[in-house]
Amino acid sequence: MSTVFALMQFLFGPLIGNLSDRFGRRKVLLVSLSVMAVDYVLMGIAWSIWLLLAARVLGGITAANHSTASAVIADVSKPEERGANFGLLGAAFGIGFILGPVIGGFAAEWGPRAPFFVAAVLAGAIALYGALAFEETLNEKNRRTFEWHRALPWGAIAQVSQFAGQTRLLVVLFFQEFAFIVYPSTWAFFTFAMFGWENWVVGLSLGAFGAMMALSQGVLIRVVIPRLGEQRTAVLGLSMEFLSFVGIAFAPATWVIFALLPLSALGMLAGPAMQGIMSRAVPDNAQGELQGVVSSVRAIASILAPSVMVGLFWVFSDEGWMFTFPGAPFVLSALLMLIAIRIMWGYGKRITG
Repeated sequence: MSTVFALMQFLFGPLIGNLSDRFGRRKVLLVSLSVMAVDYVLMGIAWSIWLLLAARVLGGITAANHSTASAVIADVSKPEERGANFGLLGAAFGIGFILGPVIGGFAAEWGPRAPFFVAAVLAGAIALYGALAFEETLNEKNRRTFEWHRALPWGAIAQVSQFAGQTRLLVVLFFQEFAFIVYPSTWAFFTFAMFGWENWVVGLSLGAFGAMMALSQGVLIRVVIPRLGEQRTAVLGLSMEFLSFVGIAFAPATWVIFALLPLSALGMLAGPAMQGIMSRAVPDNAQGELQGVVSSVRAIASILAPSVMVGLFWVFSDEGWMFTFPGAPFVLSALLMLIAIRIMWGYGKRITG
């Protein structure tokens, strides 16, 4: 179900992004939010695994509206402010990372289906709020004709890659997302194997990470980018991720993990900074397309990374076929960050040269 959800984001991210470049952000967001509400109702009433899977397909399509939300940020921001403002979306995800499980946990007291109905109500309420309060952000002069070949993932990627430096940045984004998947895919396994954490400690650590991520992307990024610039901020973020992955892989005690969480959150500065660079490189009438491509690239990583990370954890676990080293997936993530840093550093050299 996780794979098919990410697959739909890969396939439909560019389509929804291109539709928003043609018809505007408001219509796309309102329709996708309304369908999302219906999707949660379907999951709540699902009487078979196949209906639940079909709902996940629909959910993956509607979740591709993240690209449109990012395009809204690009529409309303000055080019030099886009990187910092993209951080607001990351901060929103960080807050949701904290509140979502809490709301779902309380709702689950009413039964295992209740969280889905609560989510449906929230999605419907957001759609209603958007219909009443959200104004269109895409000017008529920045709208362009819809072209099917640009709405397909490979066509959109080819289109965006024509702009200088975009291919490099897409590769860096892919490596960053692939490395980050180590958290949702192996965190509970890793912390139990290393330190015997109970579920509440796992939840506490994830909540703390979400809070720090919101602070990093919502507040700190507005201080760092004006001082360092977007390219150096991206390198700084990737470097912090590298250090945190290495530290977690070889952490000797629980307190070290919690001490490293701020470092992990600082790593989240890289994504918005890179999006800011990419957004300035494409015309205003292709911001939705660009963000759709970003969504697709991240979705590819979300499809591939869980199996790789969990498989690597198993290979180096007590039941695997090599020596025991639960931190192996984090070492892989650290190596990917080294590659990403090298590419990003080379990008900066090319620009300044």
